[in-house]
Amino acid sequence: MYKVHQIHENLRNNLPPLNSTVSSAWNSLKSALPDSCLAQESESLNFAKVAKKENYEMGTFEKDIEGVKRSESDGVLSSESEDGHMGEHRKSKHKISEWEAGWNVTNAIQGMFVVSLPYAVLHGGYWAIIAMAGIAYICFYTGQILVDCLYEVTSEGEVVRVRDSYMAIAEVCWGEKWGGKIVNLAQLIELLMTCILYVVLCGDLMVGTFPKGIIDQRSYMMILGVILIPCAFLKNLRHVSTLSFWCTMAHVVINVVIMGYCLGFIGQWGWEKVSLKLDIYTFPIALGVIVFSYTSQIFLPTLEGNMKEPNRFHCMLKYSHIAAAVFKSLFGYVGFLTWQEDTEEVITNNLPTNFKGLVNFVLVAKALLSYPLPYYAAIDLLEKAFFQGKPETIFPSMWDQNRDLKSWGVAFRVFMVLVTVMMAVAIPHFNILMGFIGSFTGTMLSFIWPCYFHLKLKGKTLHWGTVAYDCFVIFLGVIFGIVGMYTSGRALNEAFKMGLPL
Repeated sequence: MYKVHQIHENLRNNLPPLNSTVSSAWNSLKSALPDSCLAQESESLNFAKVAKKENYEMGTFEKDIEGVKRSESDGVLSSESEDGHMGEHRKSKHKISEWEAGWNVTNAIQGMFVVSLPYAVLHGGYWAIIAMAGIAYICFYTGQILVDCLYEVTSEGEVVRVRDSYMAIAEVCWGEKWGGKIVNLAQLIELLMTCILYVVLCGDLMVGTFPKGIIDQRSYMMILGVILIPCAFLKNLRHVSTLSFWCTMAHVVINVVIMGYCLGFIGQWGWEKVSLKLDIYTFPIALGVIVFSYTSQIFLPTLEGNMKEPNRFHCMLKYSHIAAAVFKSLFGYVGFLTWQEDTEEVITNNLPTNFKGLVNFVLVAKALLSYPLPYYAAIDLLEKAFFQGKPETIFPSMWDQNRDLKSWGVAFRVFMVLVTVMMAVAIPHFNILMGFIGSFTGTMLSFIWPCYFHLKLKGKTLHWGTVAYDCFVIFLGVIFGIVGMYTSGRALNEAFKMGLPL
């Protein structure tokens, strides 16, 4: 899996140089940003002073999720060791700039799942749009304080980075025995659910492209699941990440094209259709979808540790979340205004037939190329937890002495692919499932745990207003989680009563 720096170098070497006009515009854009983004002075959280400058590898499981969606950085974020495998504490060779870090965060929170945001506006109206901005701010804040928990102040007043991951913070707060296991379990659930969502999304897109075809949604999922079986043989993601990077570029173009298409029908927009009323059974699902789309906290500690100048992390995170809030709010609002009550769970299915086919095929390709990253990360976590050999773990290693997979290891990996496909076939309701995941793991990883860790580690030094706000975010996370899981579970139950979609 290529590092961001490697991709940047490949692009610079293989693409023609930008002309002077574009270069001038790019420099003007950077110079127009506030000084705090480009200056080297300490941020308010004092991220810059690190006594021991270690370049933490982005290859472990909690670091693997960095590239997911909910990755959506599609292999750009994570790095590999020299032998091509993910390693727990290997040093990466290159640091990344704040622009490359911002690209990764933007990819993670503005990925494929934005296609469901107009559907969230259908169920939440103006409240959903407000939530897209409000949740962006909360996730920006919790990202800040989570990274702040990586640092401690020495007796000499120096700020030192003493932790390197979400799991390391959890182990300090909850103990080494359970802290890491709890976080890893949440990560594993989110990763496998993300794999399932990619398969469901592919089925939705294919049946939306051929609504009168002889193949139904579940059959499309099983057919595409066969295509995903080679993921079981992956030793690294280098080749996949290259293709996936360009699919991400194509997806950016598609988002722009969809916005342009919607603007072409501005005279027919249903302004009065956006409501201020709340449906207590559907709005919590929309909230879960929005929370899921913003979840990036799990990889932020590693990302900050791999920046050339960590003091710019705060500004990078702020502007990437502002950009996400603006784009998501506009995309969801404009998409709903265009199709109103006919808005589909996946907005591309509302496009005209000929145009829809091209767009959906590109998105299916992107989903298939996005699947290996969360799958590989989940397998890596399971391998580290159960397949390191005795006495470290209860099962022997999946690898032989030549670093080739054993036959039973291949069988286990194939089984895990089939599990995600069969779960997708069993729960083929994209929006409801995404709302459930956002309400379950999303609220814990992005709302509750960062604030709890902040209070636990920094509580004695915090202003009372900060303590109150942390408690408020925890309260919101608990409410969103409980209500969201209840309403999503209820909706899934109702959907099953009606039978699986054909």
